[in-house]
Amino acid sequence: MPGLPFAGAVLLAVFAAGCASSGAVPKPFPGATTPGGPAAEAPPRIAEPSPAHEPGALALASALELRGVPYRNGGSDPNGFDCSGLVQWVFAQNGRALPREVRDQYRVGREVDADDVQPGDLLFFDTSSHGASHVGIAIDRESFVHAPSTNGVVRIERYTSNYWSRRYVGARRIE
Repeated sequence: MPGLPFAGAVLLAVFAAGCASSGAVPKPFPGATTPGGPAAEAPPRIAEPSPAHEPGALALASALELRGVPYRNGGSDPNGFDCSGLVQWVFAQNGRALPREVRDQYRVGREVDADDVQPGDLLFFDTSSHGASHVGIAIDRESFVHAPSTNGVVRIERYTSNYWSRRYVGARRIE
């Protein structure tokens, strides 16, 4: 099969060319509304990041592209994410290695006051134990993107809602 290595090289080139820079929009999961559909949500407004906070802003942009990816316990790739797997993956795609576990991610970067949260900051919540047990990425001072739970998908929610605000533990900035 002399053509097999050539075919493999062609397939590799095709897949490599299909990166996010192509401007393609990922298709939503089955049952989701499509942009412009009846329940389409307006794209989040994202404040201009400061140059010093570029890693978080880049990770945020990557996370927003993953909306609709299913939750998967222990998931850490676009086939499915749990909360810390999503955070670890999007930061790794943008050149920053983070630990895998929420409690370890809570020790990385520098602490940020709740009033100083910027797009790309990590937000931590206590959902199942004392201390940080859930993580997401701030979009602005009201909303965040995260992989919420079993049967959920990567999505945007308001962390100022009653549910999340009561569980807020803190924020960290990865620089």
